[in-house]
Amino acid sequence: MPIIDCKVLVIGAGPGGYVAAIRAGQLGLDTVIVEACAHGGTCLNVGCIPSKAIIHVADEFEKATHFASDSPIGVKVSKPEIDLKKSVVWKDAIVKRLTGGVSGLLKKSKVRTIAGWATFVDGRTVEVKTDDGVQTIRAENIIIATGSAPVELPFLPFGGNVISSTEALDLKAPPKALAIVGAGYIGLELGIAFAKLGSKVTVVEALDRILPLYDKALTRPVAKKMKALGIDVVLGAKAKGAGKAGLQIETADGKAASVKADKILVTVGRAPLTEGWGRDNLVLDMDGRFIKIDEQCRTSMSGIYAIGDVTGEPMLAHRAMAQGEMVAEIIAGENRVWDKVAIAAVCFTDPEIVSAGLLPDEASAAGYEIITQSFPFAANGRAMTMESEDGFVRIVARKDNHLVLGIQAVGGGVSELAAAFGLALEMGAALEDIAGTIHAHPTQGEAFQEAALRTLGQALHI
Repeated sequence: MPIIDCKVLVIGAGPGGYVAAIRAGQLGLDTVIVEACAHGGTCLNVGCIPSKAIIHVADEFEKATHFASDSPIGVKVSKPEIDLKKSVVWKDAIVKRLTGGVSGLLKKSKVRTIAGWATFVDGRTVEVKTDDGVQTIRAENIIIATGSAPVELPFLPFGGNVISSTEALDLKAPPKALAIVGAGYIGLELGIAFAKLGSKVTVVEALDRILPLYDKALTRPVAKKMKALGIDVVLGAKAKGAGKAGLQIETADGKAASVKADKILVTVGRAPLTEGWGRDNLVLDMDGRFIKIDEQCRTSMSGIYAIGDVTGEPMLAHRAMAQGEMVAEIIAGENRVWDKVAIAAVCFTDPEIVSAGLLPDEASAAGYEIITQSFPFAANGRAMTMESEDGFVRIVARKDNHLVLGIQAVGGGVSELAAAFGLALEMGAALEDIAGTIHAHPTQGEAFQEAALRTLGQALHI
């Protein structure tokens, strides 16, 4: 095959990689992107999108089940049944539409795409194993966007009844009994979904609490819902392996126990994909297990950039996308640096959790004297009409000048408030800015305004 020379080479077509390639193409840069699997990466194929599809299926099934009993709103239906095979077909159709859309956008931006596995030869040259042979590519600039993969425990290797989130999203029927190792957002999102679909779910967590990235005020409504769904949570326990009866664990008091399970879902985090693509042929500085980057996503090697999960926390698709866009513009000669104030994180449990900026304890630890208040959805008219009164919106602000440092919410559908929270922080909003903005009525967003008013001591509806 003839050698390909280009201005920009992107390795990995996940959210960060494909956005970098599209933006580079838009800016007129000769761009090539290499992907071994499907365009869209983990997010579009086996992560963000398919998981939200299955969560939606579970929510609709639970709603129908609720209506089949004595529904207070007057809707009556027959007892529902779930055809998860059909649900998976529907989910896969959405994935196909979106991945096809990414391919179309790359083509529209005149980005050349190569299917295969890329391996560095040196800091300017990559060899790609394709179905037709080895393709050599030389590039002036290379963007590493290799992403991450589920962490596999040595005593619970994936295979058979031990599955990762990838396999969980392709199950053709809900397991009768599902054991989940890890009470982070992935484990609880899927655990709650399968509990709604009829599985007996048990969550095993080594720490003494669920969702450790959030404070207890935010996780309390989630724990309440899990209890209502019949989910058992075993805290302070360690998974030890799989046996005939299910998951073998060691409890907090050191005793051996067994959790009955047809499937064991391991969700103990994700690891950056830093091996298998010739990193040994480069001289890249590392930050622990991640590739070290500066405020422009430059690595220690000239002309090589890294973006997304391979560069560290938070491992979020929207962070990778923003990095990819920025790097493409830097290569095109624009003056850009990573100066984001906050990256909103959303947990699609029931109820949902969204957090942008600093939690109260984080703000205090950073040396700020803060004021903070929350407004409950139990006092929000729109939440009442949606039978979604659990939860609240909370604001954390500096006491001296009322600059907003963080915004959090827990409740039904609060993921849609993430944009408003992020915008307020990026724009440097003060409490008065949020309180003085007219929020449409009746909406959940009014709780955002009321939280600001309450923090100022001026709450109107509580």
